[in-house]
Amino acid sequence: MDKDANKISMLREGKIPFYEPGLEELVKSNVKWNRLDFDTNLKPAVSKADAVFIAVGTPSRRGDGFADLTYIREAACDIACTMEDFTVIVTKSTVPVTTGDMIEDIIRKKNTDADFAVVSNPEFLREGSAINDFKRPDRIIVGTDDDRARDIMRELYRPLYLNETPILFMDRRTSELTKYAANAFLATKITFINQMADLCEKIGANVQDVARGMGLDGRIGKHFLHAGPGYGGSCFPKDTLALSRTAAEFKTPVTVVEAVVHANEKRKKDMIEKIVTACGGDLRGKKLAVLGLTFKPNTDDMRDAPSLVIIPGLVEKGAHIVAYDPEGRQEAEKQLEGIDYADDPYSGTKNADALVILTEWDQFRALDLEYIRQNLKTPVLIDLRNIYSLEEMKRLGFRYYSVGRHFL
Repeated sequence: MDKDANKISMLREGKIPFYEPGLEELVKSNVKWNRLDFDTNLKPAVSKADAVFIAVGTPSRRGDGFADLTYIREAACDIACTMEDFTVIVTKSTVPVTTGDMIEDIIRKKNTDADFAVVSNPEFLREGSAINDFKRPDRIIVGTDDDRARDIMRELYRPLYLNETPILFMDRRTSELTKYAANAFLATKITFINQMADLCEKIGANVQDVARGMGLDGRIGKHFLHAGPGYGGSCFPKDTLALSRTAAEFKTPVTVVEAVVHANEKRKKDMIEKIVTACGGDLRGKKLAVLGLTFKPNTDDMRDAPSLVIIPGLVEKGAHIVAYDPEGRQEAEKQLEGIDYADDPYSGTKNADALVILTEWDQFRALDLEYIRQNLKTPVLIDLRNIYSLEEMKRLGFRYYSVGRHFL
């Protein structure tokens, strides 16, 4: 259920209000077989439920960066007024440590006779591959000390357990912290390899080879060692910020995470200067074709995307931007001003002074580069995702700028 009547109406019509590969078909199938329904009325859903999942947003709060728990509090109040019999209340939203305690306190004050347990069950889905991540997760984490809640959660996830998915039971605060710790560590890996990329550019080394050499170490692993313009999205930016605020609140600062937050913000601004340098040091009057606006491929999510910093910075320096994204245009138009949009990857490159790749959509990996080079006024390609090989770019006659790689 959701209070947004327009969103519920869309879902009832089989329309998904955001882009996630495979989700529309999955929703339509389960609606058809009466396994899934949508409503704006909380009571029919909650009153007979064994488990109620809270999956509302927890954006960064303006001013201090702490997670805004307004929607969590509202959900807890609404659930308290409608629940009947024993109910497991599951926090799926990413929330700071002790939020489960807060939810429990709200419900007890609202409904003194309520029989319930508050459980932490953080999600680890990646946008663009969420369905596969749900069906084949690395692990399922459940935070509760209540035996009845544990039995219900184990039964709920039983189909995945049969696929040998590890289910880890722990106390609620530990579960809440685990989510933040995981995201902060992944953000740290991204930031680390980005800084190694900067060093590679100075000394003439190749960051992709460095990453491969690191990633083959089983203690490190190969994932999240891809140099680029900085991390974005709905999780890493707000979760690293919230974790650092939580740590400060408990007077145990996490200086590594604080450094990651600072370095990632600086990273996006540094990419502006990288593009300016590649274009001869002055963008006034120059046209730039930009491919990719979303923070990652296979999503229309623009939240904290590097493009939201980089593109306004380029416009401020006098550039005319023509951008294309396979799914992100509608969201981008709400947040980016003073730019034009192309309907395909090629039209924006006509008479452009340079092509900039900001997001590594698969279709950008197989562009007709000969055609693009002919379209461009000058053969400058700035690839902030390293999707093309140095050898190929040299053969095609591009002045090619990538991240952490020395152009041969």
